[in-house]
Amino acid sequence: MGKGVETENMAVHVMKVRKKILGDEHSDTLNGMAMVGLAHSLNGQWDDAEKLEMQVMETSKTKLGVDHPSTLRSMANLASTLWKQGRWDDAEKLEVQVMETSKTKLGVDHPDTLTSMANLASTLWKQGRWDDAEKLDVQVMETRKTKLGMDHPDTLTGMNNLAFTWKGSGKEIEAVRLMEECVQLQKLVLGVNHPDSISSCTALDIWKAEQEDVALLI
Repeated sequence: MGKGVETENMAVHVMKVRKKILGDEHSDTLNGMAMVGLAHSLNGQWDDAEKLEMQVMETSKTKLGVDHPSTLRSMANLASTLWKQGRWDDAEKLEVQVMETSKTKLGVDHPDTLTSMANLASTLWKQGRWDDAEKLDVQVMETRKTKLGMDHPDTLTGMNNLAFTWKGSGKEIEAVRLMEECVQLQKLVLGVNHPDSISSCTALDIWKAEQEDVALLI
């Protein structure tokens, strides 16, 4: 039995116990349901994940309100499941709601707000909407630089995301320059063997090789 299945079975057991003792609408029960939904999603059981996450979201809206952090988290979880299925339009609708509500309730520079902006940018990127994605990516990166510092892991993730957006939109030179900066900082902050450092370095090598191939053809 794989670890994913074991984790899922354990989460289901906890959820059932909480439902029996606390009821379907208790916050601890909803958290348990959310964990089962996450386990389903990680195991590729999209329909099961979506049903649970939808239930958690709707109950959270009713019990806690649409702008409660737990409700926003449940919406983000559902959006993530839709995103993994390639249902960009459905994911986008939820992500816009989460972002706008987070801006109002938490502020534009709150970490949760910035995460919601990055999630929406990723969805727009998947749809090939480079300009819209770029605006969000730039805002996320610059705000994280100011709030967290240039060498914070979240800032580096923001740099990586923007570099990929620029690459997708055809801004090859800007993308390479930003990724070079990102790789340098990731190696210093995270280490050369960190998965993020390796991933960024691999992308940079590929992009530079592509530029060299183009130069040879000119």
